[in-house]
Amino acid sequence: MADSSFREPLRTAFEQALLHLESLEQSRVAPDVDLHTLRRRLAKPLADQGIAPGQVVAELVRDVEGGIMGSAGGRFFGWVIGGTLPSALAADWLTSAWDQNAGHSACGIAAAVVEEVAGSWLKELLNLPQEASFALVTGCQMAHVTCLAAARHAVLAKHGWDVEKQGLFGAPQVRIISSDLRHETFERAIRLLGFGLERVTYLPSDRQGHLPVDELERALGQNTAAPTIVLLQAGDVNTGAFDSFESLVPVAKRHGAWVHIDGAMGLWAAATPRYRHLLKGADAADSWATDGHKFLNVPYDCGYAFVRDTQAHRAAMSHTASYLPPDDNSARNQLDWTPEWSRRARAFPTYAALRNLGRSGVAELIERCCRHAHSLVMQIGGLPGAEVVAEPIINQGLVRFLDPAPKASQTDHDRRTDEVIAAIVAGGEAFFGGTTWRGRRAMRVSVSSWQTSEADVRRVVRAAQTALQKHHLVSSRV
Repeated sequence: MADSSFREPLRTAFEQALLHLESLEQSRVAPDVDLHTLRRRLAKPLADQGIAPGQVVAELVRDVEGGIMGSAGGRFFGWVIGGTLPSALAADWLTSAWDQNAGHSACGIAAAVVEEVAGSWLKELLNLPQEASFALVTGCQMAHVTCLAAARHAVLAKHGWDVEKQGLFGAPQVRIISSDLRHETFERAIRLLGFGLERVTYLPSDRQGHLPVDELERALGQNTAAPTIVLLQAGDVNTGAFDSFESLVPVAKRHGAWVHIDGAMGLWAAATPRYRHLLKGADAADSWATDGHKFLNVPYDCGYAFVRDTQAHRAAMSHTASYLPPDDNSARNQLDWTPEWSRRARAFPTYAALRNLGRSGVAELIERCCRHAHSLVMQIGGLPGAEVVAEPIINQGLVRFLDPAPKASQTDHDRRTDEVIAAIVAGGEAFFGGTTWRGRRAMRVSVSSWQTSEADVRRVVRAAQTALQKHHLVSSRV
């Protein structure tokens, strides 16, 4: 029977999922199996005859054992990766079971309506204009692509150029202005959209990681006739620094520029009374990009794009085909706003997470992550043999480990930092990653998971202390 075909593989998956999730607190965070072993286990010859679904799932779980990162737990701080709320995970399972193509409302009207509602809630929560359009995409990378495609349409239309019809050959050259602390996803979006990296002017940020107003004013004052896009930042990936939107956005607007805000994690500061001051003036921008799989703790992949100019957004994305029902304007068709045609109904987990948490729950989750990030940075950075490089503004901070040799060089400190990070990861108690900031190597601390607790913080600080002692960086009396 068709209905029984699902039971064995889904039961196996359910049991193994629970086993994984419920053992995260006791398990290593980093994988402990090497690439060669995983390839040997998984790279089986493709057989002529298939095997039973339940056996496929059971063998997959067995073969990847030791190779799954514990990023769903509370002791993963390597990249800006949240865990997954139980409500969002359950909704994500249903998303796969329902198997809706959320490209057009005709393919799944419930998916379309849920996306409408989730988008409206997000704009309200993030203090964005309610008239703005939105798109649920795979992540902040594609949110940048979506927003900048709308920006491309708008700034070129002002110069009488229809980029969707005429392309970029012969178009007025668009100039793009950004801080030197931009994220690499922005650059990839620039490449994908055909602007070319040589069109970007990178302005030097100040010691706090902010884009100075006078630098932006000076850059905008050159070649004032050119179509212009300005990128501002809400939450630098290393330090969590925010540009001064209240000062910078009016300057850009006075020069006729489109202002896009990279808020992959920092845009969520608007959802909490404690941090929303960091976004003062950000609502005056033209477009905003952020992630759901960071602070909101929904499963990968989930990003959000918001655009004030709905006409430009739709013109950049919308398309149709003869086999699709005519648009009667009664339902929101997702392909009018997203770069994908066939797409997963990724709004279900977002809807579930927001209903589960509510306003106060979202604020509490964000503030808790930021509090734990501050504790980790200051406590680990306060250990002998360590120093704080960047105290967290929100949930991101930097720590550096110092070579104890009397005449140690910056290169020695860089090497020691990477050694200690590796030692912490190898110990299995936590996962951190390294970064280079202002020319120095540092350990990046990023807390985004709803599962991280004060007990986790204490446990991880002890792990860092143990790693330092093991590598003879501090006295055994510490």
